[in-house]
Amino acid sequence: KMVEDLRARGFFAWERKRKLPTHPSRIGIVTSPEGAVLHDFANEVHRRYPLARILFSPASVQGTAASEAMCGAFQQLALWHNSSPLDVVVLARGGGSGEDLSAFNDEHLVRCIAACPVPVIAAIGHQVDTTLSDLAADRRASTPTEAAILATPDGNDLLRALATRQKHLSLRMQQV
Repeated sequence: KMVEDLRARGFFAWERKRKLPTHPSRIGIVTSPEGAVLHDFANEVHRRYPLARILFSPASVQGTAASEAMCGAFQQLALWHNSSPLDVVVLARGGGSGEDLSAFNDEHLVRCIAACPVPVIAAIGHQVDTTLSDLAADRRASTPTEAAILATPDGNDLLRALATRQKHLSLRMQQV
């Protein structure tokens, strides 16, 4: 019933999905301070695109109070966004049982994701897990590392493109 109601109100509608930024300067992340998620995500972002700054808003991602904690973390990111804009937010958690992921099926959390002022990438559980938070997010990633890949350009690709452009400009200058 809740899923049908949220769907009918457009929370999962493709039309409301926002495009991810191509060159983010500030990336928010909501996850637990324990575990490997934050470390894995930050390592991949810094490897790919070291210009991006990560703003960590910690929250419990399991248990009865997790949904409320994650909403509080989203609210903190929205406050930071008001003073210095964010480009994208990632909601991440490693794998777990269906019961471990139950907080991500909470209607209040779905509403917090939908109310986020910037695009949201959900990286929750494993590839086979799909939660209501995944459906409400603008994009879904199977892992925190994949979320980092979706959120950032590959810096090496950017350098190659610049080198190619510089080479073409040099050739044009020689022809003039």
